[in-house]
Amino acid sequence: MEASEVRRAVAAAMSTASELGLAVDDAIVLSDSNRLVIRLTPCDTVARVTPLTHFASAEQEVELVRLLAQTDSPVAPLESRVEPRVFVRDGFKIALWAYFEPVESRTLSAAEYAQALARLHAGLRRIEVTAPHFMDRVADIQRDVASHDVTPDLADADRALLANTLHDLGRSIVSRRGAVQVLHGEPHPFNILTTKNGPLFIDFENTARGPVEYDLAWVPNEVSRHYPDADQDLVNECRGVVLAIIAAHRWSLNDQHPSGRESGVAFLRVLREGPPWPALDEVVW
Repeated sequence: MEASEVRRAVAAAMSTASELGLAVDDAIVLSDSNRLVIRLTPCDTVARVTPLTHFASAEQEVELVRLLAQTDSPVAPLESRVEPRVFVRDGFKIALWAYFEPVESRTLSAAEYAQALARLHAGLRRIEVTAPHFMDRVADIQRDVASHDVTPDLADADRALLANTLHDLGRSIVSRRGAVQVLHGEPHPFNILTTKNGPLFIDFENTARGPVEYDLAWVPNEVSRHYPDADQDLVNECRGVVLAIIAAHRWSLNDQHPSGRESGVAFLRVLREGPPWPALDEVVW
């Protein structure tokens, strides 16, 4: 977000939480990319704030996590002191979540990560929610890659590389006709917290349907190898799709990721090198 928009979003979150009876004296910005994540103190509540025009449904995310909490899934829950819903103020949607102090002295092992993800998938199989197929996201990215207005700085060769990668790997994955279920959508290490309550997943704005191997394409290689009964060949193909998705995002005119074009160049480089595709944490820039 722009600096002025950040200030308005922080003010909206603080005012909303205060009016709901939470003690708010200060706000600490934890993340600022396509949405703002703020820690409100001293109530220790996390506010996730998005413009009303944001692509993802905050309401759907809140409902999904509310249902998952009833299955004892490893998710960071909503703030229990307020109504579990999305609040609207000053052009923003605001969802309030419980804050968990990260346990930085403890490293999450690959086995624990994989076990937590398997538990999350089991919980997702138990709830009824509407979610798009992950190929719908691929189709959106394909349109962005084809649009010179959305990705104006992509060289023609790189535009063709992304288009062909998404088309060929997407078709191959779908042709396998494997089991499909609701997924987290982006369960990478930045979306899992190591807490005294164990590992907890956050950020469900890209929830989708697809094979579990699509989720495994977002995690470190060792984690995917610990996941029970995963098809590693399918994981590899899904990794290629994920690399292309991220590369396209980094070259989007409106991308706000801190790594910017530097990582965009790196992701294009690994795509040009071809399979076997590296895990996300193996891409360096």
